[in-house]
Amino acid sequence: MVRAAVQRILVVDDSRLQRKIVTSMLDRWGYQVMQAESGEEALDIAQRFAPDLVLSDWMMPGMDGLEFCRQFRSLSSDAYGYFILLTSKSDKGEVAQGLDAGADDFLTKPVNAHELRARINAGARVVSMERELSEKNRLISNTLAQLQTVYDAIDQDLKQARLIQESLVPERTRRFGTSQVSLLLKPCGHVGGDLVGMFSPAHDRLGAYSIDVSGHGITSALVTARVAGYLSSRYPDQNLGLERRFDTFHALRPPEVVATMLNERLSSDVGIEEYLTMLYMTADLSSGEVRLVQAGHPPPLLLRADGQAAFVGNGGLPVGLVEAAQYERQTLFLRPGDRLLLYTDGFSEAVMSDGQMLGDEGLLRLVRETARGAQGPEFLDDLFWRLTQGMAPGGGLEDDVSATLLEFDVLQPE
Repeated sequence: MVRAAVQRILVVDDSRLQRKIVTSMLDRWGYQVMQAESGEEALDIAQRFAPDLVLSDWMMPGMDGLEFCRQFRSLSSDAYGYFILLTSKSDKGEVAQGLDAGADDFLTKPVNAHELRARINAGARVVSMERELSEKNRLISNTLAQLQTVYDAIDQDLKQARLIQESLVPERTRRFGTSQVSLLLKPCGHVGGDLVGMFSPAHDRLGAYSIDVSGHGITSALVTARVAGYLSSRYPDQNLGLERRFDTFHALRPPEVVATMLNERLSSDVGIEEYLTMLYMTADLSSGEVRLVQAGHPPPLLLRADGQAAFVGNGGLPVGLVEAAQYERQTLFLRPGDRLLLYTDGFSEAVMSDGQMLGDEGLLRLVRETARGAQGPEFLDDLFWRLTQGMAPGGGLEDDVSATLLEFDVLQPE
């Protein structure tokens, strides 16, 4: 609660008569008056009682009014004290000197009662505004402190959530004979809506995917956690990409069937409005046959060993957007040394230093600029580094960036 602006007034003057004249007027007007005959005494009173307003003579022996004003302003106090210098000085330079010392106003001696009251009323308005401002600042500070506490708790939760999300991608690369699959996952915040992964029911069979959940942040991350459970590499019986055969082994389901099953799961989840784009593929590493389905996802980039490159895919609806969506399979064959890059639009839609999005051609250029001979995680890390180096300065990632890289028959036999 903000108290009345001016209640306590400190009168400082080495003249007992002047103190009595001023004090009698202030008493009649209902103020609590304190008196001091020197600057030193006044400073001691001010430290103990924090007056709302000070009336101080300028010319006093020892500590004069100007020095007292300076030291009064140096006192630590939660409330502002209005300071009026009583003086016969009228020179502009001397007035400026008083203002520099911290005085708020001046009164010429002898003091006129009407003018004194008007100056006190003016000071009361200033003190009132100062106190209202201080109270608002106090409320703001308390609110900010509470928000900081909440933010710290949320930040800690998000850091833990990031660790959990990172655990969804337990390995960055895995070798399959002379082939390998590598993964890149770079959220734009603590957590993100991109997901990459791979699993293998046999040494020459694998499934791999690149997924981008709509939106950003916590909600999208929760959806990725659910989808990761549907495509788990650790629990094959729960993986929609695998089916059990003869109760003895698991086999890969066709990509279009997996997309349809995922679409049915997400479409039937009550309360989930998010959908996802996906590039899902299966690969027969003994023949180089790759079967894939593109569900609203950017087209994969096929990099031939002879230097040719092409974006492949036939479009398709996102998963979880339309309940009865149909998905079409596409088949391609890899030759030794070929690579297939799956990526999210965090690459292609990144805003570069020229203000334009990277696009397909820009991505292809970055891929061709990537360090000669780089493979696996090194290739993906260099590709990501080149992307961030070419982005607008200070822009940072505006979307999650992730990729899945299949390199066919590029390694020496173990």
